[in-house]
Amino acid sequence: MDVTSSSVLALLAGFGIAFVASWIVTKHARVRASHDADSLLQIAKREADVTAKEMRSKLELELEERRSEIGREAKRMEMEIEVRLNEIKSHEESLAALDHELRLREKNIEDELKEARESRQSLKEMSSDVRRTMANLASMDVEEIKTELRAQVEIECNDELVRMRRDLLERSEADIAREAKRTLLAAMQRISSKPNSEISAVIVQLPNDDMKGRIIGREGRNIKCFETATGTTLLIDESPQMVLISSFDPVRREVARTALERLVKDGRIHPATIEEFVGEARVDVDQIVENAGDAAISQLKISRLHPEIITVLGKLKFRTSYSQNVLEHSVEVGQLCSIIASELGLDPNVAKRAGLLHDIGKAIDGEYEGSHAMVGADFVKAREENDVVVNAVAAHHEEVPSETLYAGIVILADTISAVRPGARAESIAAYIDRLKSLETLALSFPGVKSAYAIQAGREVRVVVDPSRINDQEAQALSKSMREKIEGELEYPSTIRITIIREQRYTETAT
Repeated sequence: MDVTSSSVLALLAGFGIAFVASWIVTKHARVRASHDADSLLQIAKREADVTAKEMRSKLELELEERRSEIGREAKRMEMEIEVRLNEIKSHEESLAALDHELRLREKNIEDELKEARESRQSLKEMSSDVRRTMANLASMDVEEIKTELRAQVEIECNDELVRMRRDLLERSEADIAREAKRTLLAAMQRISSKPNSEISAVIVQLPNDDMKGRIIGREGRNIKCFETATGTTLLIDESPQMVLISSFDPVRREVARTALERLVKDGRIHPATIEEFVGEARVDVDQIVENAGDAAISQLKISRLHPEIITVLGKLKFRTSYSQNVLEHSVEVGQLCSIIASELGLDPNVAKRAGLLHDIGKAIDGEYEGSHAMVGADFVKAREENDVVVNAVAAHHEEVPSETLYAGIVILADTISAVRPGARAESIAAYIDRLKSLETLALSFPGVKSAYAIQAGREVRVVVDPSRINDQEAQALSKSMREKIEGELEYPSTIRITIIREQRYTETAT
């Protein structure tokens, strides 16, 4: 009994242990299964995200391809529409041309019908005339008939001769006009012109802004000395590292620019060095003038010109007329004259010589009197130019009669060069003439050494000889000059007159 009980108990204990063990195992399996399920769920989520991203990328690519395809289709449709529009436009133009042609044909038909009606009417009139003539002949003898026929033939022949003469004259005039146009077109097509533009100021670059103060000098004495020596205006403002040189006279501008650049480079800026460098700049500009004259005659291949003519010709490099550079204009006129003379069978060398020298009087100051054409003619005549060239220079503004065809060629070439688009500007020329008149008027007073129109003509700066004019006379001179300007000149605003009288004493220590 005891053995059985103990066996039962042992069996029960075994079952209990087995149950507990199986429960533990089962619980551990459940926990592990839960972990595995979570892992699988996370893996599934990641795979789902990856799949979703792939699908989204694929959809975006498909959308982009679809968008590109739609864009290409839209461009293709736009091109087709443009082609259709062009076709429609060409059809419209064709229809317009056909309509115009139909109108011309209708007009021609109407003209032919009108001519037919007129011919029919003239035939009726001729038939009536024939009947009247036959009736008259029936009542006339042979001699009367001969006399009448002779008179009619003479009348008809005279009318025919007059008509033929008129046709010949009209044809000759048309041929002459056509030949003249051909000659001018050939000349103009062989000349390539560039538009001219005029400036009244140049910019000089400075190494630093401190240089502006040195240019101005103590109490402005350096800038005043520079403006007096060059006859220009120095504009110094807040623009960094630059000053502006203003003057209507390009020669003065070039002298002032050269002198100022050398002063800035040298660094010694005071009245003595200013006058020294301005003098050197004038010498350099004179050399530029000589080179310009030599270049002009070399370009046109002209020989045996008087040296003084070459020098004065080079001065035209710094002259402008209605904003057109006079030297370039003269060379262009010489080329045109040579071409036109060649087309007409004349000597091209004489023609281009006259064309080059036609405006030389614009560079001559005060030596001769009269217009620039007459002044230039007198100048070249005094340097032994031939009479054909002298007459062409004098007559190019038709102030004197043209004695040869070369004068007419110069007039024509001068006009062609002047009327091309952008060649001239009347307002600039009138402005320069006014400034020159202002300077000439100031120089007409006794004791005046030099006069410069500055500030765009709003001021005239006059330098007087201190040995001839004292301070009281200088004050009186300013009033006299003001009265003369008011009485003789026309100007849009006011003009300030500045009289400069100063004494300078120089000694050299050795």
